[in-house]
Formats: sequence, structure tokens, C-alpha cells
Amino acid sequence: MAVITIIGSGMMGSALAFPARENGHTVRLCGTHLDREIIDICRRTGRHPKFTRDFPAGVEYYQIEELEKALDGADLVIGGVSSFGVDWFSEAVLPLIPETTPILTVTKGLIHDGNGRLLSYPAYWQSKSERKLCLNAVGGPCTSYELVAHDQTEVTFCGEDPEILRRIRSYMETDYYHVSISTDVTGIESAVALKNGYALGIALTIGLNQAKFGRDSELHFNSQAAVFGQSVREMKKLLAYQGADTPENLAVGLGDLYVTVYGGRTRLVGILLGRGLSIEEALAELQGVTLESLVVSRRVAEAVRVAAGNETLSLADFPLLCHIDGILTNHASPELPWDSFRSETV
Repeated sequence: MAVITIIGSGMMGSALAFPARENGHTVRLCGTHLDREIIDICRRTGRHPKFTRDFPAGVEYYQIEELEKALDGADLVIGGVSSFGVDWFSEAVLPLIPETTPILTVTKGLIHDGNGRLLSYPAYWQSKSERKLCLNAVGGPCTSYELVAHDQTEVTFCGEDPEILRRIRSYMETDYYHVSISTDVTGIESAVALKNGYALGIALTIGLNQAKFGRDSELHFNSQAAVFGQSVREMKKLLAYQGADTPENLAVGLGDLYVTVYGGRTRLVGILLGRGLSIEEALAELQGVTLESLVVSRRVAEAVRVAAGNETLSLADFPLLCHIDGILTNHASPELPWDSFRSETV
């Protein structure tokens, strides 16, 4: 059996303790410097404070001061930090992991390099290290609480080496957690990051209709579907720009887009913005909830603007992305620019 160490006790990293431990592996859940209370609760109750189900018996819990002990002898390290912890993970954790030890990150996002290009987090981490790291990532439609509930889930592990991906899959796959593999790291990671910003755009329509017809009005699906379609168009163009090299990455991203629209924090903030709240008011109502959709929306919009200045992209191809960025950065009206979504295929 393997030793699997999870760094970061947020919901998604912690959820992966379930399939890993249920497969009989030694599982060590180590909190970051921000997770002290979570680890204390896990030790005391055997349950993550955000979950309604106990961890499988035998999961071990570590505070950040015990990081080196948690990493000792690990066969797989799972990075469970949010986008806000990417640099911390690079500086505090990666130097402690041997080059031969596979790393699997659940963190979804992109880094703008300043020149109009977007780096996946594995690419960014490798660029910061003088060593050749064994970096892999998880993409696909998966909410942590449904994984904990053993809902049927299909994800993709991506990395450079298919054999390593197959080994990681053998550690993690169960009868409810199904794993495909891909060497298209840029494509998979870009697709699942982009969906965050576009899910916010789709959720705007829910808030806009609530503002017009009332909070308790029936859901309106035409407008959601229209913005979903525009999201697909823009995501496809951005994936091509990123150099994504398989059709599979778009399918993975759209599955993730679907689940994010129908459940999660991004849906909530999109609805609040659609009702007419400013981003500051929406965040205040959500009481400090971490929203990676805001980070990726701004970074991608910034990269697109730079690329448009270099004449490698056209802003006219990304009206929804620009609209979302306008709401977040300039307090623009949430009313959608419907005319800019029209196309002519003749």
C-alpha cells in the first residue's frame, strides 16, 4: 500500500482522503498555516467541519509544523491549496518533495505571464524551481461534498508521463471515483480554470431574472443556455490560443462548467452580481468565501487585453469575458451585451 500525503485541508483536498483511504492506503492530511482550527477539529471529531460524513477510519492529521514528518516516505503528494496559496506551496512545500515523488494538484487556475500568455499552475511551479518536478493535476467536474457522498464522479488526471498517471490512478480510483488520463496538461488545466469565470457569467442571468421577476420566480433557462453557448465559443477560442492539443480538454472544461453553474460559490456570487450588488457588496454578503472565479476572470481578461494589443487575439471575440471583467473591475451594469453574442455562419 502507498503513503499519500495531502497538503492543505480545504474541502477538495480533504475529500480526496476518502477514495485514497478507502483503497487501503496510509493517508496523512496536513493543514497549512491557515488550517490549524480545521486540523484540530478533524483530530477531535474525525470529520472535516464542512462535511456531513466522517473520514474513513485511520486518516492521520498533521499541523503545518509537522509538514516534514507528513511528507516523510510519501509515495504521492496531493496539493490541496487554493489559488491564493500557489506561491506559498511553491516556496514552503515543493522544495521538500523529492524529484521522484509524484505531485497531484487540485488547484484550478492560471497565471498571466505579463505577455498575454497564461501558464497552468504546474507550468508556473516548474518555472520557479531549478529541479525537475513530477507535477500532475486533476481536472473535471467534481464537487467536494458530492465526492464525499460517493456520488459517481468522472475526472481527468493530467501530466507528462502516462505511466506515472496510471500509477496515481491506481491509488485513487474507486467504484465511484473514475479517472481518465491525459498528457495535455495545458489543455486540461486551462479548460477547468476558464470555466470558473464563465460559470459566473451564466449565473448572472439567474440574478438578472430575480431582479426582474422576483427572488421566488421560476428559473429562466433560455438566458442561461444562451450564455452557456457563448461561454463555449469563447472557451474554445482561448483553448486554441493556449495551444491545447486535444478535443478532450473542451469536454472536460464544459463538464466542469456545468457542475459549477449548478452548485458552488461561483453561482452564488454571480446571482448576487446579477441582482445588482457590487462585487464588494456580494463578497460582504458571502462573508469572506474564497472565490477563485474572481482571480481567474481578472487574469484571463488581462491576458486577452495584452494579446489584443499584440494583435494575436481580438477583444471582439470575447464579449462575455470582457463584460464579466467590467463588472468586477469597473462596477459595470450586469445587463448582458446580447447583441455582441450574435454570429453569422454563412
